[in-house]
Amino acid sequence: MAKSITFAVTDCIMMRKISFILLFLFPVLAADAQQVRAGLIAFYNLENLFDTIDTPGVLDEEFTPDGPNKWTGSRYKAKLDNMALAISKIGEDDGWSGGPAVLGVSEIENRSVLEDLAAHPLLRESNYQIVHYDSPDLRGVDVALMYRPRFFSVTASASPSLDLLNEEGERIYTRDQLVVSGMFDGEPMHFIVGHWPSRSGGELTSRPRRNAAAALSRRLVDSLQAIDSGAKVFVMGDLNDDPVDESLRSYLKASGNPDRLHEGELFNTMFPLFRKGIGSLYYRDGMNLFDQIIITPSLLGSDYRSYKFLHARVFNSPFLVQKDGQYKGYPLRSFVGTVWQGGYSDHFPVYVIIVKSAATGN
Repeated sequence: MAKSITFAVTDCIMMRKISFILLFLFPVLAADAQQVRAGLIAFYNLENLFDTIDTPGVLDEEFTPDGPNKWTGSRYKAKLDNMALAISKIGEDDGWSGGPAVLGVSEIENRSVLEDLAAHPLLRESNYQIVHYDSPDLRGVDVALMYRPRFFSVTASASPSLDLLNEEGERIYTRDQLVVSGMFDGEPMHFIVGHWPSRSGGELTSRPRRNAAAALSRRLVDSLQAIDSGAKVFVMGDLNDDPVDESLRSYLKASGNPDRLHEGELFNTMFPLFRKGIGSLYYRDGMNLFDQIIITPSLLGSDYRSYKFLHARVFNSPFLVQKDGQYKGYPLRSFVGTVWQGGYSDHFPVYVIIVKSAATGN
């Protein structure tokens, strides 16, 4: 069963259209607000959540006790403590607690580290379940989906590979994408989680790899919509591009204006935040919003008999922010180079709230 949350009408002024819709969803009567059923969908790059074991055939030596990061059991535990705290607080400004209903994650080494995370005292009662596949990434980092069975149940999953070749025709081993389908509070929903190729070697040189990743995500969306034209699909991940970049605009076909979507376009819920100068990470004094959640048009509109998009946020609560020094205002990360900072991640989590009328609930 989905959680009931009370939103004030004045809380819903991020976009003019949403504000207008919510006047109908929350009539101005004696009370200022009306209960709705709500879900919180999030994505978080966990910044190298590795165990301490040197895995044969994987380039993970830096995250071992004898490696340059001196990745000891105590540091691993501190990392889990911080990740669990951050996840447990995502959405607290919206009245949410216990962690997202559905959480996509990246930069995790294996299923075991997620099992340790889900078992943490701050998350244990949320009973997170895990969908994970090992990917061929040379460093061993994967994407995964964590979900609370109170909200979501899985009916199918797959891990389509991103097949890339270098100039010599050799395979580039990178992260696969993850597709998870299931029932969210009685409604079919689909989640595509990705960690697109990095900008290593330069943005322009590496751009074709992210374009290829975007094209794969687009094919996955198209396949789901071919089965059900009204499929509710969330594409989420660390995309290593901003909402205005070619991969998002031309290959994924993700627009920033929900009122003017052309045929076949998706809505990038993070685009309005990007226009306001809000980022999820910072690099060389530049702001980026690489962490994004993109949705199909079926999650837009004013018919709240089923779940619809309410708003999107970057969760940049003060405890996640570097307070001083050269990186003041940046995400408070675990490492700067090989120097242990004891922080959280070099990315902020991002999330969306979806709502439907409480009267239609099960």
